[in-house]
Amino acid sequence: MANTSLQGKSGIQGCVPERLPRHVAIILDGNNRWAKLKHLPGLAGHRAGVARVREVVEACAEHGVEVLTLFAFSSENWNRPKVEVHGLMHLFLHVLKKEARRLRKNRIRLKVIGDISRFSPEIQQRIHKAEALTADDYTVTLVIAANYGGMWDITNAARVLAEKVACGEIDAACINEAAMEQHLSTAGLPPPDLLIRTSGEQRISNFLLWQCAYSEFYFTDTLWPDFGRDELQQALLSYARRQRRFGKTSEQVEAEILC
Repeated sequence: MANTSLQGKSGIQGCVPERLPRHVAIILDGNNRWAKLKHLPGLAGHRAGVARVREVVEACAEHGVEVLTLFAFSSENWNRPKVEVHGLMHLFLHVLKKEARRLRKNRIRLKVIGDISRFSPEIQQRIHKAEALTADDYTVTLVIAANYGGMWDITNAARVLAEKVACGEIDAACINEAAMEQHLSTAGLPPPDLLIRTSGEQRISNFLLWQCAYSEFYFTDTLWPDFGRDELQQALLSYARRQRRFGKTSEQVEAEILC
């Protein structure tokens, strides 16, 4: 089971641990641009990005973030040049083979969301093995969105619910927001409190469309291979200074805090 206590949270100057997010989602953008700036092949940027993933996962664990979701490969990324896609698949397989035991040792659970049926049988097998290996005794859940799209996620949940109605398992009147959430790929996880996108782009690109309905957004010009502990801390501080109202007034929120 996950240890969801706040005891593992390390302090950030100017912020109390309780103000930090439980779930951080990041769109990893800028790997190719980073490589071009350094006159390197595009895949070098993705390799550098993997090193940043390790650093950010460790930093999230130190700050008590319970869930870290990373948008690694979208359903639209198949449209990239075949050479790049092939290289990304090779890198994904290499990381799955190399990192699974490290994740288990560091008490990090791996969960992959998205339509993995399009990946090779070997990658699918490695995903299942890594998820099973890290399924118990974890403090942080690392969610990798691979061949993922928010519209696919919502459509898939709606299709499953429709099939259940058709076979009489549930009544159509029972379909509500909670029912939808239970059939999304992120079922059982808290919604993202903070969504970060690197590289200066300011859009969410079909990522966690339902789940990010009330997320706080943080955009940075920093390219993903340059995004480390310090940059993450700045994003967490920005989040901690915001007031999340969920439709209420500021006065209502402040009154609840005082109570």
